[in-house]
Amino acid sequence: MKVNIEIECTPIEARQFFGLPNVEPMQATVMQQLEKRILADIDRFSPEALMTGWLPLVPQSADQIQAFFRGIFPSTSGPPKE
Repeated sequence: MKVNIEIECTPIEARQFFGLPNVEPMQATVMQQLEKRILADIDRFSPEALMTGWLPLVPQSADQIQAFFRGIFPSTSGPPKE
């Protein structure tokens, strides 16, 4: 035997039927606090701030980049080494 029961109700009605608490006011409060924190810290997550925070050793100017590569690669001037 196979029995199908279809119940049409809203989530609020289902929570009330099963005796579950209404969490909507708490959820709204938490979301407002989360939004305030995100908006307050939005500048910390800009691409420039992330790059300077994650890669502090990366050269920032053209002169620094040239000096960086000069330090990595040996000088090619002079007699070739055998």
